[in-house]
Amino acid sequence: MSEPPNPKPRLLICVGDIHGFVTKLRNLWSNLERSIERSEFETATVIFLGDYCDRGPDTRLVIDFLVALPSRYPRQKHVFLSGNHDLAFAAFLHLLPPPPDGSPFSDGWKEYSASEDREGWFSGEGFENMHLQGRRWSGKIKVKFNTVKGTEYQGSIYDAGPTFESYGVPHGSAGSPLLFFALPTTDSFLLSLPANSINLLLTLKEKDFKKEGQPCLPNLPKCALDVLGSKDGPLLHSISLHADLVKAVPDEHKKFLADLVWVHEEDNVFINTEDGSKCCKLIAVHAGLEKTVDVKEQLKLLKARNTRVPKVEALSGRKSVWDIPEELSASPTIIVSGHHAKLHIEGLRLIIDEGGGFKDKPVAAIILPSQKIIRDTDVLAE
Repeated sequence: MSEPPNPKPRLLICVGDIHGFVTKLRNLWSNLERSIERSEFETATVIFLGDYCDRGPDTRLVIDFLVALPSRYPRQKHVFLSGNHDLAFAAFLHLLPPPPDGSPFSDGWKEYSASEDREGWFSGEGFENMHLQGRRWSGKIKVKFNTVKGTEYQGSIYDAGPTFESYGVPHGSAGSPLLFFALPTTDSFLLSLPANSINLLLTLKEKDFKKEGQPCLPNLPKCALDVLGSKDGPLLHSISLHADLVKAVPDEHKKFLADLVWVHEEDNVFINTEDGSKCCKLIAVHAGLEKTVDVKEQLKLLKARNTRVPKVEALSGRKSVWDIPEELSASPTIIVSGHHAKLHIEGLRLIIDEGGGFKDKPVAAIILPSQKIIRDTDVLAE
């Protein structure tokens, strides 16, 4: 009696960094649906490789789309990895687990303290118990041009400004004292102001309201002065806008960020190669695994989401995590990542981040076992 044929391998899709571009995400998803036979698509495993926020204008809408997927496609398996940007966003919202050894997050600041002034780390209310990356993410970087990317920084070293704005909160408001004259309301008033006025007001310091020790209106354009109130009998007030973003982010989004995994493993993943189809173990991690560190120790740290580490190399490294560690060569292991602003496929090392958060570059996904690349920019027949 002949043996029954092997079942068809379950389809696996890995989606690269989205970085706040919801139109790209929607177009990519539509192209995936058109490119894959319906029953296969509806039962696929879909791994999102992280970096959902920052740079693009639509972080809130991107997360809306992602959190809705399990109900829209209940037979799919969805895995949401944390990218370095997502970890930092979660850190600012105080959503990360505490360090397992009971140490304070502030212990992790010391190693990188030489960069604090240049990167303008967040130091508003609540910073005392914040992971390093949360402080960097929400800070105001002094250098305006990113020479590595060839672009202007958008608020912080993480380009977090658009994420704040997608939730209706101006970047830099959290924890920045805003001094103004006799305004009748606080949050609701500020959120109703024109963006240019808000940005000007948020740059003010206490010294700007004084001349020779006496209260005065600051030297600002009329659009900003108009919202400060009457020049007659001015009264200085100070409000703290700390927690504006915390309030603005919906609970469903907070849960999404809090639940992101740092690594995901899949067994029996098939991939088509020049030597035929291979059955492999797959490890999905945002940036990659370090070549010089024991893989078991790395996986242990990542699975535990050990926040005692101020900079998680597997989520934020570059050259150190580009290649597959040699110890994994004993058995075929696919390592798939995003993060690197490149589409790079070399053997079983898959790097799927063609967009890199650039407005003019596509968001891509890879389908396994075929290794077919699908982009949001693909024009497919109906």
